[in-house]
Amino acid sequence: MSSTFKSLSLIPQGFQDSVYCDFPLNRSRIAHSSVYSKTKRLIDIIGAIIGLLLTGIVAIPIFIAIQWDNPGSILYSQMRCGLNGKLFRLWKFRSMIINAENQKHLVKNEAKGHFFKSHKDPRITNIGYFLRRSSLDEFPQFWNVLKGEMSLVGTRPPTPDEVKKYSAYHWQRLAIKPGLTGEWQVNGRSTITDFEEVVKLDISYQEKWSILYDLQLIFKTIVVVFTCRGAY
Repeated sequence: MSSTFKSLSLIPQGFQDSVYCDFPLNRSRIAHSSVYSKTKRLIDIIGAIIGLLLTGIVAIPIFIAIQWDNPGSILYSQMRCGLNGKLFRLWKFRSMIINAENQKHLVKNEAKGHFFKSHKDPRITNIGYFLRRSSLDEFPQFWNVLKGEMSLVGTRPPTPDEVKKYSAYHWQRLAIKPGLTGEWQVNGRSTITDFEEVVKLDISYQEKWSILYDLQLIFKTIVVVFTCRGAY
């Protein structure tokens, strides 16, 4: 295993098994060296504060738009698996109809592998399409970054159902904090429909990681978001 990984003990004292996604019993919990970087964490905190200020500015018009299009909660939350499979609640501006999860079985999954993606998901509202294309739906995740559950740059955060299907190889992508952006965001975004390609990008990020590389990905993400490249 790469020297960039550091061994961690099994489930930390004080935590119960239920706060973690299913974890192979024959594997030790590991963490990438970026997890211990104080500089990366400082950048996350500064970026999260700036992001939350921006979120506060756009929240009111987004609230009005959501209520006009599909009345209900402005926010949507979902349990995701973070560092070493630890569960956390991820936040977004709601871009789908109320109780969309109950209708997920009616939507065809166009992705290959252990994640879900549909190009024309009928559950997405009119304003939801705009929020997704502009990435405004992701802004509440700056709160997850500030709490330390996510990083500005990392891997795509999977759902517990996705992780249940992981092989030992796939678990490598959970050795790092999930991110608001990452290799998948700047290299295809929503057009990537093969899970194995996502894993390759996530592991590639771990191998290339440095503070400078994080800053490069943040800059590229800004360009991608403003051009709406790879979004739908």
